[in-house]
Amino acid sequence: MTSKKKLIIFIPSIEQGGVEKNLFLISNFLATKINNVKLITVNKEKKYFRKINIINPKSKIWVNANRYSKYFICLLILFKLFLKNRNYVVLAFQANLYCILICKLFGIKILVRSNTSSVGWSQNLIKKFFYKKILNIADQVIVNSNDFKKELKKSFSINAKCIYNPLNKNEIIKKSKEKLQLNFLKTSSIKIINIARFTDQKDHLTLLNAMKKIKSKIKFRLVIIGGGPNRNLIKKYILENNLKKNIKILNYQKNPFKFIKNSDIFILTSKFEGLPNVLLEAAVLKKFIISTNCPTGPREILSNGKGGELVKIGNFKSISEKIISYSKNKNKFVKKINYNFKSLNKFDYYNNLNAYLLLVQKYLKK
Repeated sequence: MTSKKKLIIFIPSIEQGGVEKNLFLISNFLATKINNVKLITVNKEKKYFRKINIINPKSKIWVNANRYSKYFICLLILFKLFLKNRNYVVLAFQANLYCILICKLFGIKILVRSNTSSVGWSQNLIKKFFYKKILNIADQVIVNSNDFKKELKKSFSINAKCIYNPLNKNEIIKKSKEKLQLNFLKTSSIKIINIARFTDQKDHLTLLNAMKKIKSKIKFRLVIIGGGPNRNLIKKYILENNLKKNIKILNYQKNPFKFIKNSDIFILTSKFEGLPNVLLEAAVLKKFIISTNCPTGPREILSNGKGGELVKIGNFKSISEKIISYSKNKNKFVKKINYNFKSLNKFDYYNNLNAYLLLVQKYLKK
């Protein structure tokens, strides 16, 4: 496709999580259809991108800076670009409010992808006020679940567009077949997995409380994959509650799918989400899923409980009961697992990538 306007993808801090997975998929796909795509970030992540012109700050000191410092330097880069040329459309994955303000200052069209439910910050009335005012002046807000879309309409009067996360089932299944070198999971015990950043949002304490409750009732092994500020808190809980033989913590994995493949149960205990990729990945690999019914995403992925078990946020007792129930009669849950797998069509890889392409093309032509 040829266009006078050029696309800028904006994500100052590339970290390890679902947002980044979608960033790589969406940006690389767009770059195969649109000429001269630019990506502004602090990180040196060129190996993950194809046909994309990555713009970084020259100094390496920014790579280890905190997130808000990365926002500042990348917004400055964006500002300087606009001083020379305003013939751009911006797709922002991060620092959305600041990015909107700069784009509007220069009269540039901006699409923002909002990744997580507003529940995490909307209790702050000042934040809520500014989010409502500023998000409403974006040219398009994109969300990844219909519940999220309804939430933004109800709380902020924002008419968002829902585009589901593109799910590459073939790639997940292929990578899941890689041999797993982890003796910890080579056991007859119930094998449980959790993949999430170690933050308050992901609420690992609820997961650990559930493990403590089932410890004397069934044999189990839990693998927690992730990283973040709460790592020491999680390790301390495991040691203080004598769970070291039952629980293993691993750093982020390039291929988490082989770990999911070798588990029985996937558990998510988040307080809020957007559309958690890990649940989709666990569904592709036909795992029994237990998830908090948090805003937003799990209920939509699990078809209101037809494809897995939904529990109240923080309800570790309910999680422990469902694990024990599964351990006693696995066949009882096969129907839900199969239902969940069959309902994944709405997250189709190419359909959702093409939805992004059509939306971006629309603004590039304006």
